[in-house]
Amino acid sequence: MRLPILALAVASFCIGTTEFVIMGLLPEVAADLGVSIPAAGLLVTGYALGVVIGAPVIALATARMPRKLVLVGLASLFVIGNLLCAIAPNYWMLMAARVVTAFGHGAFFGIGSVVAASLVPKNQQASAMAMLFAGLTLANILGVPAGTALGEAFGWRSTFLAVVVIGLVSVAAISWLVPNNVAPPSGSGIAGEIRVLGRLQVWLAMLISALGSGALFAVFTYIKPILTDVTGVSVPAVTWILLLFGGGMTVGNIIGGKLADWRMMPTIIGSLVALVAMFLVLHKVGPFPWLVIPMVFLWGLLTFLPIPALQLRVVDSASGAPNLAATLNQGAFNMGNAAGAWIGGAALTLGVSYANLPLVGAAIVLLALGVALASLLIERGGRMTVAGASTIG
Repeated sequence: MRLPILALAVASFCIGTTEFVIMGLLPEVAADLGVSIPAAGLLVTGYALGVVIGAPVIALATARMPRKLVLVGLASLFVIGNLLCAIAPNYWMLMAARVVTAFGHGAFFGIGSVVAASLVPKNQQASAMAMLFAGLTLANILGVPAGTALGEAFGWRSTFLAVVVIGLVSVAAISWLVPNNVAPPSGSGIAGEIRVLGRLQVWLAMLISALGSGALFAVFTYIKPILTDVTGVSVPAVTWILLLFGGGMTVGNIIGGKLADWRMMPTIIGSLVALVAMFLVLHKVGPFPWLVIPMVFLWGLLTFLPIPALQLRVVDSASGAPNLAATLNQGAFNMGNAAGAWIGGAALTLGVSYANLPLVGAAIVLLALGVALASLLIERGGRMTVAGASTIG
């Protein structure tokens, strides 16, 4: 069952490259289309909004369709969207193409998680999800740097054409390797998918996801000035340090899948406690490059350590009709990305220094930790109630 999940990971790599490579090509895009760099930066925002809006729409519209057909369709949407990006004649056509492409992002990872989990035994489901997300982490290590270099050498449109080729490979791989009868949709259809959103644990898990990504982007959005102004590293060195962050993400994703298969909630809570400690240490060692560099790797590792567990938590909490909830969890991550970047910017505007920005990240993670502990207590309270009722009966 590894090969079908590997096919999904190839598509995940394509999606991750599409989302993040634009950040390294903003000057080239702005110059070619005759807009300012801040205006080109809105292409990132447009994509994020497309993910948030498109995730529930696609999940509900495809609720009764075979999962394999939906995944092939979403991967095909990315191929078409990136082709439109490559040939866009102006800024607004490129923006429209980015938004259209993003519509399938959340649904692919949400439905793909459900499919990956269905292909393996119960005690391997988080690892299967981690394998799916591995494509996303590898996109940050390989896809984005390679795509940026390609765009700088041959023009930004060549990068999107390269993603089209990878996307075609993913469509073929999913069509060939994913079983036709995988994870059949629930008989409850759209009504059932919406009904599970009434479960408190589903929303608590998504809130943890949003706060976790918010803590990341509140600091990581400003990682370049932190490294250059506070730590004192050179601008060229920043790229290599960020590759370490991507490497940490990849390692954390793999370890997180194994730990979540062992104990799901302890993995989430332990990861959040470690993240708080990491931010506090990062704040203290900020001026010392030889300490900050390994901390950046650890930051990436701890950031992705709880991701498979959180996705599995949502799927388990929405059992019976998990597709919409799993898809909305991807929207929660993107909402956290946007909110975290805004919170970090607002903190800087209010006078918080770059050196103290990790404290903002720590505060947000503490909120996530509080939600996780509340979720665990509510769950245990529910189990005691059920056990008590069974005893009385």
